[in-house]
Amino acid sequence: MTFRQMCLRQGRLDDRGGVTVFVAVCVVALIGIIGVAVDGGSKMRAVERADYIAGEAARAGGQAIHPAEAINGDPIVVDPQNAQAAAQAYLRSAGATGTVSVSGDGKTLHVRVTGTYDTKFLSVVGIGSLSVSGQGKATLLHGVTAPEGN
Repeated sequence: MTFRQMCLRQGRLDDRGGVTVFVAVCVVALIGIIGVAVDGGSKMRAVERADYIAGEAARAGGQAIHPAEAINGDPIVVDPQNAQAAAQAYLRSAGATGTVSVSGDGKTLHVRVTGTYDTKFLSVVGIGSLSVSGQGKATLLHGVTAPEGN
């Protein structure tokens, strides 16, 4: 009896089930790729939302000016305490957390929103959440008038 005949008789060269293993590996890889695409896209949307909320909070805070100075015709300056309070109030109303700061000259308000995105597919491999952050800035512009004759 030859070696080949012995192997065939004992089933060592039998490849039954080989396609099943290949398909199983391909399905797992495909699910992984879909998971990365879904969670990656969702994280991008979460970052866009954080940027939007930060921008809106900065605009809300940018409206907190010193009214007495504005009425007198003095340069418009953001009231730092009121601006920070207004921006934080907007963040709370949007269900977000972040930091608010006013520049040294009192004309620019910076807002940074931080949060997390809870993954749907990546949690299977141990990545339960991804950090998300967004930034917004509001600069007070004043003294702009409409052209004469309009």
